[in-house]
Amino acid sequence: MTVTDLQPAEALRTSIDALSQWPIRYVLGKHREKDITGADLVVVGPAVRDDSPFLRLARERGVSLTTEMNLVFEACRRPIIGITGSNGKTTTTRLIGALFRAIRPATLEGGNLGRSVLNELDGPGDLDDLDCETSESDETSDSGEAAGAVRTSGTDEKPDNGNPVVLELSSFQLHRLAWIRQSPRVAVVTNLSPNHLDWHGTFASYEKAKQHIVHYQSPRDQVVLNADDERLRGWASLCRGRVAWFSIHGPVETGCYLRDGQVVYRDAGGERTVCPSDSLRLPGPHNQANLLAAVTVACLEGLPSTVIRSTVEAFRGVEHRLEEVAIVNGVGYYNDSACTTPVSTVTALRAFEKPGVLIAGGYDKGVAFEGMAEEAGRRARAVVLIGVTANAIESAITVNRAVGEPVIARAETLDDAVRQSAGLARPGDVVVLSPGCASYDMFTNFEERGRRFKDAVAALENNGER
Repeated sequence: MTVTDLQPAEALRTSIDALSQWPIRYVLGKHREKDITGADLVVVGPAVRDDSPFLRLARERGVSLTTEMNLVFEACRRPIIGITGSNGKTTTTRLIGALFRAIRPATLEGGNLGRSVLNELDGPGDLDDLDCETSESDETSDSGEAAGAVRTSGTDEKPDNGNPVVLELSSFQLHRLAWIRQSPRVAVVTNLSPNHLDWHGTFASYEKAKQHIVHYQSPRDQVVLNADDERLRGWASLCRGRVAWFSIHGPVETGCYLRDGQVVYRDAGGERTVCPSDSLRLPGPHNQANLLAAVTVACLEGLPSTVIRSTVEAFRGVEHRLEEVAIVNGVGYYNDSACTTPVSTVTALRAFEKPGVLIAGGYDKGVAFEGMAEEAGRRARAVVLIGVTANAIESAITVNRAVGEPVIARAETLDDAVRQSAGLARPGDVVVLSPGCASYDMFTNFEERGRRFKDAVAALENNGER
């Protein structure tokens, strides 16, 4: 087995150490044509673009291409619950996983969370009698190769007969599920807004990739969509599976909505109250939407309300997603490093009633900052900017001065940004790292960025700034 990556060994040390028990030959810091042409199978990383000359070379030489997620779908005999969206998919995935583990402890959870489930698919709970179906669609795959039979995870069996696999699915992973023409048995879409345009090129291409989560379902499969998202309301006509909805604004025909502080589930049999909406102790209306999405899946799959309520009450959120870090000198510090889009930053700012300091900026994914700048003008006392997008964000805020005039500061490092934020904040404020951008200009990933933020906040505490 050969692993090749453009990153040098030093940057990949953690991953290399984790794979030390396997007989792997590494080619790092470069790609070589002979490693591609001499392979029987090339497993393509999610971030590799379709126009990569090495993928083109593999196709020209007849080398088979796949992805880690495609291998999961092909090997998995359990029902797959797939979650995607521009924002909220990780929290929703984690909550759905927790709900099913409450009654099926061997439920697996992975995908775009940074953890593969491939090595666990032969464990207890896999379904041996899963039906495979053939679609009549005549589309070709995104690689341009002729498409074969469709095999979905569609089955009438519920998780009572097996432990599901709960997968967060990115647009990159979904884009290449078209190669094998599969979709999850239960598909959840939290919301849709422009993202990864540097990779997909256009919003339309990004949306098309996301639609693969429902495109290859059977009529027996299930779709859960956000009724409050105008774009997603238009997906209903595209779905082969049965559609359910969730909404924080009003009733839905089938699914969950909020009424008088309660989560209500409705279907053809009537309505029932499932749990109080404040059972989920995470800030912001976006987390109420995540709650409704997860509870809709749980209700569709027959989980008891008592289990749902106790699981939701015990759920403490996900690291790097509006994670409360500490209160220092009367100021609350929140780590939202997983926020990599301007829309996510808007959501984070709206989660708090108190004015505060926003730390933003990073790698440029080709998206606009106007909406984020307008919200920062309304809600932030100050904005501390880092990374290569700092100029673009400052320009957008300056244009929106009529909305508000936050203090704008620049920092060369995240540590410096935290120190400056501490000086700009007042007791009762919040300081939120919600970058609105990817991390690749300064960090390996958003996890490293989030850990660095928490270390910087800990340094404030250790310096006696309590």
